[in-house]
Amino acid sequence: MKKRKSMNRRALALFTIFSLLFFLLSYRFLVIQITGQAEGKELRAYAQEKYSKEALLEASRGSILDRNGEPLAQDTVTYKLIAILDSSVTPENAETPKHVVDPEKTADVLSQYIDMEKSEIYSILTKDAFQVEFGKAGRDFSYEQKKQIDALKLPGITFVRESKRSYPNGILASHLIGFASLEDPKNHKLVGQMGIEASLNEYLEGKNGKIKYESDRWGIILPTSGAVVDEPENGHEVYLTIDRKIQTFLEEAMNEVNLEYEPVEMMGLVADAKTGAILAMAQRPTFNPNTREGIEENWQNIIVETAYEPGSTFKFVPIAAAIEEGVFNENEKYLSGQFKVEGSKPIYDHNDDGWGEITYAEGIQRSSNVAMANLVKKMGTDTFRNYLDYFKFGMPTGIGLANEASGVIQYRWPRDQYATSYGQGTSVTVLQMIQAMTAITNEGKMMKPYLIEKIVDEDGKIIKDSEMKVVGSPISADTAKKTLQLLETTVSGEHGTGKRFNIDGYPVAGKTGTAQIYEPGKGILTGWNNYLFSFIGAAPADDPELIVYVLVKQPQLDIEKYESGSVPVSKIFNSVMKNSLQYLNIEPDETIEEAAINTIPDYTGKKVDKVITDLSQLKLTPVVIGNGKNVNATMPGVNAKLIENEKVLIVTDGDMVIPDMTGWSKLDVMKFIQATGIDFNIEGNGFVISQNIAPNSIITEESKLEIQLQPPLDRLKVQSEEKDKKDSEEESE
Repeated sequence: MKKRKSMNRRALALFTIFSLLFFLLSYRFLVIQITGQAEGKELRAYAQEKYSKEALLEASRGSILDRNGEPLAQDTVTYKLIAILDSSVTPENAETPKHVVDPEKTADVLSQYIDMEKSEIYSILTKDAFQVEFGKAGRDFSYEQKKQIDALKLPGITFVRESKRSYPNGILASHLIGFASLEDPKNHKLVGQMGIEASLNEYLEGKNGKIKYESDRWGIILPTSGAVVDEPENGHEVYLTIDRKIQTFLEEAMNEVNLEYEPVEMMGLVADAKTGAILAMAQRPTFNPNTREGIEENWQNIIVETAYEPGSTFKFVPIAAAIEEGVFNENEKYLSGQFKVEGSKPIYDHNDDGWGEITYAEGIQRSSNVAMANLVKKMGTDTFRNYLDYFKFGMPTGIGLANEASGVIQYRWPRDQYATSYGQGTSVTVLQMIQAMTAITNEGKMMKPYLIEKIVDEDGKIIKDSEMKVVGSPISADTAKKTLQLLETTVSGEHGTGKRFNIDGYPVAGKTGTAQIYEPGKGILTGWNNYLFSFIGAAPADDPELIVYVLVKQPQLDIEKYESGSVPVSKIFNSVMKNSLQYLNIEPDETIEEAAINTIPDYTGKKVDKVITDLSQLKLTPVVIGNGKNVNATMPGVNAKLIENEKVLIVTDGDMVIPDMTGWSKLDVMKFIQATGIDFNIEGNGFVISQNIAPNSIITEESKLEIQLQPPLDRLKVQSEEKDKKDSEEESE
């Protein structure tokens, strides 16, 4: 009985406890049902918070294009490799796992496709993490590479689509275009860091959108969730005044001079002589905006951000001022050699002794400093100072790029006032010189240098129009015409210092310059090559279309041959000016090389041999695509604009074959692809260094062309190393 009573008491206690728990649970359940809250939290809101997702919809950054719509900077799609390690992503009873189940096997396979050792990959795959990435080796995969890895069907291995800023032309105008980088990885937002990318970031960047939706525990959108989408606003397209072909002429000419003369710096600029539009802008050292390689040598856009003493190229300013003031008589004579300045040392001509008593016209041809000083004295130093303001020296042009320099006009002492007339003492910028020169080439109207042709939104609406603007009229049309005639004699005249800049068929008006270089702590540098050599010229001289300004600092000249500093300058100027005028269809004054003809006739149905002969006579480079005897088509097509030595692909009526593309540009490769329709994959930028299909192989439906390009900067380094090796071998012999 005692035992039974004890058991009853225990049973009653348990019953009471369980009854109390049941009551509490029931009460809790009823409270939650009635109030919809638990521990002060709204359960509906809690559930929504847990299963509601918000995803970013990336806006595309606007493209930067040249004036003809050719891309200079654009967004491209790349893929990032990731591995999911957490087993919770794989639903129960799933046939295919969604996470990495065999790290060792996965590491072994991936090591054959990415630039990492198997052991490195394995250590990443065995981390205690939900998902992992593979650093630099796991980024920037092309679609073709992604497809190859996807085909392996490795559990847990997947890709994330990313946007990347691409610069398809490599170093071309790199300091002008600049670059954009991912400043805020969380919001996937590219931000311009320099150049046009930075100065027009507000137009280019766009605005990201987002999508709100409800998902299951694995993040899959529920079909009944009613997703709310806030569409992204893509960035605007920026059309520059740059012409990619003219920019290419400038870049290639500078590359050649850079290899041959290894100057410390170079600057080159091509402008429309009538409007001030900048058609090309390049400098050395340069860099590749895709890889940033070379940027450590020079971050600055030295054309915009630095001022320098221009030397004798500046002389067109006092010449124009003296003509405008009516104190210039080209037949009047003066004593060259020396000009005395009260209270200071005399001013000398560059040969010290001068040429005796000569006319001012001859003095201009000979680049006489004394002639310029005399002209300033005739018009008065105060009057000349006013012309420096009229031509807007000493103030930025307002081209719209960061950190534009203004230069400094040194005009306190008498010697400075006279020295300014021949480009010493006072500092200027390349843009100021171009701006001033437009007054000479545009009938006295001075045009602001500008880079923006237009800015267009994604609907094609023009947001910002051309920045062409007249900024002053420092001289009359008659003065401009007379100044051009005098500047032409410096190239064509008997005593001209610019004879090297003569171009057959295109008379050039311009001025050479040899400026001293001052370095802090060293003073003015001495030596055969320690100068800033330059030339500013316009052509055709009677009605200029283009202004080209080239500066080469401290080139390695051949002293034994007394090689002049104007040689490397002329190699750039002459090539760029001639090719650009021909490309723009500017007719020469006289019949010259057939290269001036830049259109292709219709060769359809003609014999291949005859077409090869015709194209060769036109100074073009024919490339036969096929083994037939008759021409089906050419690429580029009929009436296309061409330049000397440009490739013309001849598609025959036979089987199409693969040529040797080594050294071809990306543009030439795209011509071939367009002509043949072959499936392709191109990696890199610049020039072709390898192709997967051997030359002369017949193209079939299964053919797929794999092309590897190398940036021009890398190509230059290889050429430079080969040149150094060859020179070293010759010296040892």
